[in-house]
Amino acid sequence: MKLDHKNQSFEAFPKFKGGEGQLDAKMFFDGKCRILSAQLQPGCTIGEHQHVGNSEIIFILEGTGTVICDGEKEIIEAGNCHYCPEGSTHTLRNESDSVISFVAVVPEHHVG
Repeated sequence: MKLDHKNQSFEAFPKFKGGEGQLDAKMFFDGKCRILSAQLQPGCTIGEHQHVGNSEIIFILEGTGTVICDGEKEIIEAGNCHYCPEGSTHTLRNESDSVISFVAVVPEHHVG
């Protein structure tokens, strides 16, 4: 199935997962998997949250950010992939002066 995020408009998600600022995203969800193209502006964060019943894969297309996963801080940049397994807690922060563009895939693990 082709998902045409190129021709879809960004939707604003203020204080996404309790974070600062807003996440701008183009989302697809079919009840089994969420796929999004997103941007996080300078100074914005995705709030710390736990993955219960799913996991998350984030591939950074542009920019540099900070991920804290289960208390461990990592710098993530264009070309890097971050994986947050089921049961883990993470956050993404843009502490840089430029936008972070990324694609995230969040598959549900226990959907019949």
